[in-house]
Amino acid sequence: MHTVNKAFPIIPRKAVTFGNYLMLAILCAILGAMSLLSLDVRATEISALNPIEELTISSELVDAPVIYNVTLPASYQTKTDKRYILLFDIHPRSQPMHAGMHDWMSHNGAWPWLETIIVTPKNYNEAFAAIYAEYVEGKSTKLLEYFAQDLLPNIAKNYRLNGFKIYSGFTGNAAVGVGLLLDQPDLFNAYILASPTLNNHPLKLHKKVATQFSKLPNKPRYVALSMSDSSYDKSHLAAFEQVTAQMTLLAPEHTEVSIQRFDGNYYMTQPVLATSYAIEEIFNDVHQALTPDSAIAKQGADAILSHYQFLSAEKYGFEVSALNSLKALAKSKLENEPETAIAILQKATQQYPESAFAHEALAASYFQVKDYKKAVAEQKLAVEHAKDLVPYWQRTYQEKLSKYQQTLNNHTTE
Repeated sequence: MHTVNKAFPIIPRKAVTFGNYLMLAILCAILGAMSLLSLDVRATEISALNPIEELTISSELVDAPVIYNVTLPASYQTKTDKRYILLFDIHPRSQPMHAGMHDWMSHNGAWPWLETIIVTPKNYNEAFAAIYAEYVEGKSTKLLEYFAQDLLPNIAKNYRLNGFKIYSGFTGNAAVGVGLLLDQPDLFNAYILASPTLNNHPLKLHKKVATQFSKLPNKPRYVALSMSDSSYDKSHLAAFEQVTAQMTLLAPEHTEVSIQRFDGNYYMTQPVLATSYAIEEIFNDVHQALTPDSAIAKQGADAILSHYQFLSAEKYGFEVSALNSLKALAKSKLENEPETAIAILQKATQQYPESAFAHEALAASYFQVKDYKKAVAEQKLAVEHAKDLVPYWQRTYQEKLSKYQQTLNNHTTE
């Protein structure tokens, strides 16, 4: 008996022609190339992408210890001097969703998702559920105290955090996130709240928003609320519109409120969509350079540096580079105001003296204005500081140095 693999059907002998052989040869070449290109992917252990550790936290506020899954970024064990963002989600089954999305959205240069430690309960815990229910019902604030005194400090004690913390929640946990924001606003920097169950909530969240939201401390924070028109969400749509309208109107300075409606999508898809959109917005200031025509850039290089100092110190708690914004401003002025452009890039190299990219940009500007000697000197610094970059940049910068040096030599002998 013959077994036929339908994916690669057997070609009858009489049907084999030169064209068939050519097609098979091309197919083999393509498969071979794909095999070579994917060696790194095939060699990667999936468990190494998202290593999970357990953290047990005991507290006088909870009647039994709570075990948490701590999902670490793939780089955690090798980059021992690096500190990471924290994302916390109360639902145990959110772990594989967050871990998978984070790995995919961060593995290409942490763009758009900066590397993050993800913490979720390992499983349902009755003792934790008890203080959770007490908070939801308005009977106690033990949950707030537990977060502030035990949960977050213990995570910070055991893992390298950079201070930026994200709370993620779906349905009831999203509604609790609104409560945490209002009642203990210093717990988290950002909130991803998908399909919050706001209608007839025991905490009367619409009233809390009306009286408390505008009085939150004036510091940067991000709040994303999303909803759909699915059958499960419909009963909460009116309350959602009321609460989000209040938040939009009453938001304190530096509080960004992002409202999304994912109508037409399935209920269980909501946290995936909410997380995707929110992560892009949360870290947009890290990845997106200021355009030269922006209000800040129009004020000059010092204003740009001041803006990024605010982002670093106040919004994120870790350094956010102003280099790309400075380079963009300099590029916009190089043709008509070359001296101004070069002054901007000189300031950039002073601010980031170890950056190969800063020195390369300044070298390119010198070369464009035909100051070949300074271009060579600056490009040598770019090559020196590129030693820790990937081979592409090392090769590219060395090629530019050779070009600049040859141009200088030719100019000198003329």
